[in-house]
Amino acid sequence: MKLRSLAPETRCLLAFRGPDAERYLNGQLTQDVRDLGETALPACVTDAKGKLQAFVRVFRGADGSPWVEGPAEQREELEARLGRYLIADDAEIHDISDDWKLAHVVDALDAPAFDGGFVRHARRIGMDGFDLWLPASSSPDLEIVTEGEAETRRIQARLPKWGAELTPGILPPEAGLDKTSICYHKGCYIGQEVLSRLKTVGKVNRRLAALLVEPETEPGSTLELDGKPAGKLTSIAPWPNESGLHAALGYLEKSAFEAGELSIASHGTVRVLGFV
Repeated sequence: MKLRSLAPETRCLLAFRGPDAERYLNGQLTQDVRDLGETALPACVTDAKGKLQAFVRVFRGADGSPWVEGPAEQREELEARLGRYLIADDAEIHDISDDWKLAHVVDALDAPAFDGGFVRHARRIGMDGFDLWLPASSSPDLEIVTEGEAETRRIQARLPKWGAELTPGILPPEAGLDKTSICYHKGCYIGQEVLSRLKTVGKVNRRLAALLVEPETEPGSTLELDGKPAGKLTSIAPWPNESGLHAALGYLEKSAFEAGELSIASHGTVRVLGFV
C-alpha cells in the first residue's frame, strides 16, 4: 500500500552548525532546542514586542545539527532574521533549502523509510504524522492527499496555518500557540519578556476560535454580535460535515469571548465551538 502524503514541496530549510549553534538558536526561537528528539517542534520567531514574525519547526537534522524549517516564501527573510544577532557566537547558518524536499505522511502507524531520507514526528493537518525529508532529486511513489481533504482535516483539528490564522504582527497566544509552540521555562529569547507577561496576565484582545458556518460562507467575512463587528473568519473547510455545515476558524474580539453564536450578514448563524 502506498504511503498517503501531502504533496512533496520545497521549504525554507536552515541548518545551524557549530559549537554555539544550539545556544544561539535557543535565543531566537520560543521553543527549547537544547534537547531535540525525534519530533519536529513548532516554534515562533518573534520581535522584541513578542509579535509573530514567522512560524517554523525546529528539529534534529540528518547531520545532527538543529534545522529550522519554514515557508519557502520566507527563505531570505528567515535567514536574515535568524542570523541578525550572530556576531560573536561560534556558529554558522547554512541554507540547505535546495537540497531537500518535505513529504508529510499521514495515516501511517509506523515511521516510513526511504533511502537517503529521514523521518521526524510532526502534526500538520490533524493526527500526529511523519515528516519525511527526502533528497531533492528523489521521486517517491506516494498517494497524494488532495488539498481539500488536507485543509478540511487541518481546520477540523483546529490547527492554525501560516498565511491564514498566522500572520506577521499577531501575538502568538491569540492563536493558541502558547499551548504548543512556546516554552516558558527555557530562558531568554527575543520577545520572551512580553510573552511571559501575557502568560501571567492571561489577557489578549482577540482569540482564535473553532466555528461552524453555513455553506457558501467566505473566508474574510466579518463576524457580528448584536449587529456589531466582533471578529473575522480566516479559514473554512472545503468539505462539509454530516450536517452540511463547514468547520471554520476565525478570530473573535473580546466582546464575543462569551458568545455561543454569532452571525454573518446574509449567511445566517455561526456557532462557536470553543477556542483553539
